[in-house]
Amino acid sequence: MILTAIAVIFVLGYLAIALEHYIKINKSANALFFGAALWLVWFRFQGSPHGEGLEHVSLQLFDTFGDLSQILFFLMGAMTIVAVIDANDGFSLITSRIKTDNAKSLMWIISWIAFFLSAVLDNLTTTIVMVTLCRKMVDDTKNRLFFTGLIVIAANAGGAWSPIGDVTTTMLWIGKQISALGIVESLFLPSAICLLVPIIIVSFIVKGKVRSELAQAALETQKPSSYEKNILFTAGIGGLLMVPVIKSFFHVPPYIAMFFVLGILWIVTELLGRKYTYNVERLSIFHALKEIDMSSVLFFAGIMLSVGCLGSTGQLAALAKILDENIGDIRIITLAIGALSAIVDNVPLVAATMKMYAIDNASEIFREDGLFWGFVSYCAGTGGSMLIIGSAAGVAAMGMDKNLTFGWYLKRIAPLAALGYVAGAVVYLSLP
Repeated sequence: MILTAIAVIFVLGYLAIALEHYIKINKSANALFFGAALWLVWFRFQGSPHGEGLEHVSLQLFDTFGDLSQILFFLMGAMTIVAVIDANDGFSLITSRIKTDNAKSLMWIISWIAFFLSAVLDNLTTTIVMVTLCRKMVDDTKNRLFFTGLIVIAANAGGAWSPIGDVTTTMLWIGKQISALGIVESLFLPSAICLLVPIIIVSFIVKGKVRSELAQAALETQKPSSYEKNILFTAGIGGLLMVPVIKSFFHVPPYIAMFFVLGILWIVTELLGRKYTYNVERLSIFHALKEIDMSSVLFFAGIMLSVGCLGSTGQLAALAKILDENIGDIRIITLAIGALSAIVDNVPLVAATMKMYAIDNASEIFREDGLFWGFVSYCAGTGGSMLIIGSAAGVAAMGMDKNLTFGWYLKRIAPLAALGYVAGAVVYLSLP
């Protein structure tokens, strides 16, 4: 009974977020309310003060909040770094080199930059950087929304073929289900196809120019010195690129590496601020912190609380077991896991899958770099693109662009993401 109630609350919260445009209640408010409500119910009936489960549920919440805080601190660190670069026109080093004002051409350029950048960084940081660029370069709302949708698909697809591009691939890499070279060799082409299919279709939709004369003039009025822009851009983007390297070399959580990089950038801004010739307020980290959209951060917190409760109640693991017992075909099960990752977080789904299936070097399918583990990496990494709240990249994009609603994404981008997802899966299963 209690599990049914939790499932119903989750569905109601999901619908409230999806229907934000119609019910006129901010999605962050709905996400926080229903995320906390799930834990209230779980504590009251499973961890009652008169029951034996209170301590166990408290530990579950502690673990969930530990995972949540790591991601939130990572997100806030990345958003602060991007805000500092953006406030000082650092991204003009990229935008000034993109000469085209043709929407189709720019769409291809932005999408593939996001695809490859996500493999080195992660899909969340990549989305923050690329959506910020789009907001500066594309003034037409319709075109910008399609660009943002493709960035989400590109970031997720790019993270799927790299051992450090997504949390789930990192989990499988550390667990020795996949190797670094093995995942690149097996998933690069399917992941590229997953992005290529939506890009080709959107090429027939977007049109016109991306920057008006007014928007271009606004870019050109922001002119800190080239030296200052280069220093901030190099320290910021270079630092973001170093986050996975620091994480892997020192074996620390990603948010510690992000804090280290943010600390370096902060010191750089303090040193530049002594002789800064442009606008010391825009240089300040405190100014960047004011620019962070806390609404999107709280939205992410609510989503993670909801998913954490579903994982703690065992419903995600139970769902994976039901799929195994009723479907049987491991390829269809894996495709279903990817589809489910569009509804719930892919991390607990992959964690449950790792517990259900052990590495078996005697089996062609379940050995390291076998068909199953590579397919899990692809499906869990790219399946979240089919819904805007199905991945950290989508949640971040939705928070950064207020015009990007659940309904618009579901109608315009989700079908394209699904086609790319299936096309990439077919390519993967066709490879020798």
